[in-house]
Amino acid sequence: MSAGKRFREVLQNNEQLVIPGAINAYSAKLAEKAGHKAVYLSGSGVAAASYGLPDLGVTSMEDVLIDAKRITNATSLPLLVDVDTGWGDSKSISKTIEEFTKAGCAAIHIEDQVFDKRCGHRPNKQLVSISDMRSRIKIALDSKIEESFFIMARTDALASEGLDGAINRCGEYLDEGADGIFLEAVTSIDQYKEFKKNFSAPLLANITEFGKTPLFTQAELKEAGVDIVLYPLTAFRAMSQSAENVYNSVIKDGTQESLLDIMQTREELYEVLDYYNFEKELDNKLSKE
Repeated sequence: MSAGKRFREVLQNNEQLVIPGAINAYSAKLAEKAGHKAVYLSGSGVAAASYGLPDLGVTSMEDVLIDAKRITNATSLPLLVDVDTGWGDSKSISKTIEEFTKAGCAAIHIEDQVFDKRCGHRPNKQLVSISDMRSRIKIALDSKIEESFFIMARTDALASEGLDGAINRCGEYLDEGADGIFLEAVTSIDQYKEFKKNFSAPLLANITEFGKTPLFTQAELKEAGVDIVLYPLTAFRAMSQSAENVYNSVIKDGTQESLLDIMQTREELYEVLDYYNFEKELDNKLSKE
C-alpha cells in the first residue's frame, strides 16, 4: 500500500487523527513506539533543528527532502510534510510533488503566503491572490505521480482577511481540488466550527505552543469537528529545553550524575533502534566470512 493510501486510511479510520511533529528519524521512531498513526515534518523544524536558521523561507526543497527521506526510511508511519509555498514557480511545485512522493511521503501542505514567507504566527504575513493559490494547488494536483498522495491547502488569511476571507479562500481551494484545509493561526474554537458549517473536507488544527492559537484540548477540537490535530514542534521544544539544561548543568556541576533520572537509558535506546537484532545480523555475517 502506498504512503498516500496509508495516510487516507488512518485519517478515515480515526475519528480524530493526532499527528506529532518529528524533527528527525529517531524522533519518528519514538512517535511510532508511542502508538501514533502518522508523523509530521515541519519546515520550521527543519530550519531550526537541521540548519540553525529561523523560519523565514531560507531553507530549500532539498534541505527538507533530506530529512523527509531519513524519516520515511526509518518508520512505516505516513509522513505529512510542510512544503511552504512550493519553493517557487510551477516547475518548482511540480518537482516538489514528484520528489516528496518518490521519497515515500504520504502528504504535503502548501500555503498561500508569498514566496518570502514568514512563520504563520508572526506579524506582517503577505498572501498571494486566490487565483495564484488555486494555480499552486492545480499544479500540485496535476503533478501527482501517485493517485492517493494527499495535498492539503494551508491558508494564513485569518490574520489579514478575517474569518470571512479565510472561509472564502478555503472554498476556492477546495473547489480547485485540495484534499483538506490547514487553517493557520486560529484564535477561537468557533472559527473551526464555522469552517465545518461550510465544508465537510478534512480540517487540520495546528496546536503549536507560544503562538496565536490557544492550546485547545483534543476533546474541544473534536466537538468543533476538527479532523486532524497537529503538534508540530511540541517534542522538539521539550528536547531543546532539556538539552539546554544538560549543557548548563555539566558546566555548573562538573558531572552529569544528577541528570541520569531524566535520561533515556542505553537499553531503552537499543530497544527503539532494535539494536540487538542488527548486531546479531552483523555477527552472523562476520562469522561466514
